[in-house]
Amino acid sequence: MNAPIIDPLQGDFPEVIEEYLEHGVMKCIAFNRRGTLLAAGCADGSCIIWDFETRGIAKELHDKDCVAAITSVCWSKDGHCILVSAADKSLTLWDVVSGEKITRTTLQQTPLQARLHPGSAKSLCLACPLSSAPMIVDLNTGSTTVLPVSVSDTGAGLPPPSRNKFSDGSPPFTPTAACFNKYGDLVYVGNSKGEILIVDHKNKQVRAVVPISGGSVIKNIVFSRNGQYLLTNSNDRTIRIYENLLPLKDGLKVLDELSTSCDEVDEAEKLKAVGSKCLALFREFQDSITKIHWKVPCFSGDGEWVVGGSASKGEHKIYIWDRAGHLVKILEGPKEALIDLAWHPVHPIVVSVSLTGLVYIWAKDYTENWSAFAPDFKELEENEEYIEREDEFDLMPETEKVKERRDCLRRYSLVNFSCL
Repeated sequence: MNAPIIDPLQGDFPEVIEEYLEHGVMKCIAFNRRGTLLAAGCADGSCIIWDFETRGIAKELHDKDCVAAITSVCWSKDGHCILVSAADKSLTLWDVVSGEKITRTTLQQTPLQARLHPGSAKSLCLACPLSSAPMIVDLNTGSTTVLPVSVSDTGAGLPPPSRNKFSDGSPPFTPTAACFNKYGDLVYVGNSKGEILIVDHKNKQVRAVVPISGGSVIKNIVFSRNGQYLLTNSNDRTIRIYENLLPLKDGLKVLDELSTSCDEVDEAEKLKAVGSKCLALFREFQDSITKIHWKVPCFSGDGEWVVGGSASKGEHKIYIWDRAGHLVKILEGPKEALIDLAWHPVHPIVVSVSLTGLVYIWAKDYTENWSAFAPDFKELEENEEYIEREDEFDLMPETEKVKERRDCLRRYSLVNFSCL
């Protein structure tokens, strides 16, 4: 599509299903940093790398030791590596170019999500297991560092109250959401008490606490690409956007200064006071009519839009809001539940995964403005019948030849006359 003929006044968000990708049963997706490649984890344990320009398969990564479904995929910042977590409790780091497995480690619990450190440390990742607290995993050594998920009156990290029971003898635990900040020096943990904990993962220390109104379980927590906004999705059917008040770099240094300047004596209140200076509630999103739960909400690549999928069974609906809180579009797909989605880092494109394993590509329905390309071009709203003159398109070759010969003789005569 040529940029000059696209109406600049159209909203920069997707509107229709442009295409779908099909290969096995895909479960989860992730774009690389530039959006040129799309990784999809499959139910058979393989990871498919799609060339998003040609919509063809560029690479297939398959570990013969893994036959369980993939639970998450994550690209390294430079796009050279990809981290894959699977239902067999494994974490596998792949070299995308060579297709070789770099390292593989096995946890004690199934990782629902795993994210590589956003800095240069590709060996470190943040894993959120099904039935234990989030942990920092060193992929080279297999060592794990469990992060605190709540704060007692003494400030020690304790597990939140149980809401799930497991039959394998493991301690019951509510799955906890967590994510790195932009540069990876802090981890933001959303717990079952409805609190956001800002954690120094190197020292396993909670540095600030931000309570969420209602105290509902936080199911998802994710930063915008520029690191300026934080999104949470809670069990109270509300998506909340917080403005990040900490600097993108040296956040730990600022936290030290805030903690030192705080006059609160009680440790828990002190952490909340510091938290109030780290995050500020910016906007809340919910469907006040249907009161639906949300699934895998996230930001657009530029952070201007917020997108969330409906968690209702049997429907494939995607809601798009602007940052001001206005619902601008509801995308309705086939009658299949939505299990994952991602917004393209650069273009107004959303990719969603259905329960059947298909990947749908949602793009803009462009209206071509040809008058911007050719000012004398007249656009018609509908077809019009044109009535031609009787001889308008008649072709008379002999008559044309006679006329051309006569004109040529006349010009020749005028030239000779002028020479006299």
